[in-house]
Amino acid sequence: MTNEKENIVDSSVKKTEEERAVIVRTLRLIKEYKMGSVTTQALRGVDMIIYRGEMIAVMGPSGSGKSTFFNMIGGLDSPSRGRVFIDEVDVAQLSAVELAFLRCHKIGYIFQSYNLLRYMTALENVTAPMVFAGVVEKEAQERGMDLLGLVGLADRWHHKPIQMSGGQQQRVAIARSMANNPTILLCDEPTANLDLKTGREVLDVLVKLNKERHVTVICATHDHRMLNICDRMMWIRDGQIDRIKTRSEVNIEVGSIDGELE
Repeated sequence: MTNEKENIVDSSVKKTEEERAVIVRTLRLIKEYKMGSVTTQALRGVDMIIYRGEMIAVMGPSGSGKSTFFNMIGGLDSPSRGRVFIDEVDVAQLSAVELAFLRCHKIGYIFQSYNLLRYMTALENVTAPMVFAGVVEKEAQERGMDLLGLVGLADRWHHKPIQMSGGQQQRVAIARSMANNPTILLCDEPTANLDLKTGREVLDVLVKLNKERHVTVICATHDHRMLNICDRMMWIRDGQIDRIKTRSEVNIEVGSIDGELE
């Protein structure tokens, strides 16, 4: 019986590219930063495919290039060379208006520092992206309350960030990231500023969004708890992909993962 379960779990991972919809694809992605005569390569030819509905952890030490890779996917920065495709659309070919539309409707962002507007209530923070998307006020209010309910904060809709804990603020940020029904959720160290219990609650919300709303979740993280919930893990070192493993391939031991901490 155990083998049958393992085969069922692994079968989804072993499907070929033709059998699964590709939502993100990068080709020979290079990012260089120049300071005077010195050029630093943050990414050195990264090729990666992410499938629709996957939950991916992008891991690596500080300065490895994982945040740069994260920003390339989100359209927050542009590559020096190489290409990024979202739903097979070359992001580099988009106009400023088209890129803004992509960021508003296709991609949701969750930041380590929450980035909530402190003078707005939880509901106002969640509905703010809907204003830019042209959603009428009544629909925005209803959708905002639905999203706050999804993250367990419907009763806190009128509270401002200063009246909420770090975990509550992060859950408001998650609700806001879903404001315009994105297909991709980019999470930059979503549990870094949280204690163990609160971090676990935030991860549970991300899993819920992935499983119930079929959102593709991509996390740049140091949190090894992600290894228990992600479909695949990608390690970046020195601007290159070091390895990619499925959940079943990762050997999790006390104090180590595959013999390494990163």
